[in-house]
Amino acid sequence: MKPTKAQAERMSRIVDAGCIACRTALGVWSPAEIHHVTTGRKRSHDAVLGLCALHHRNGGTGGALHANRAVWEEIFGNQDELLEITNRG
Repeated sequence: MKPTKAQAERMSRIVDAGCIACRTALGVWSPAEIHHVTTGRKRSHDAVLGLCALHHRNGGTGGALHANRAVWEEIFGNQDELLEITNRG
């Protein structure tokens, strides 16, 4: 489903804010792409995180969320907590 105008604008702001994992764990800004949070809920454009390519899909186990979610969440925090941080701005 295509995001609404408001959802697209919000996702743009999240991308501009950079990777939430880099910000919270390392205190640095890095370019982000959108990750749709899927823990315990249906995929939605309202539940998204900004993650750099490394933390999203390219970093392997321990680096990339899509490589091993359980290990990634042990290192960087669970997606729901990071979503709360993201939503606070």
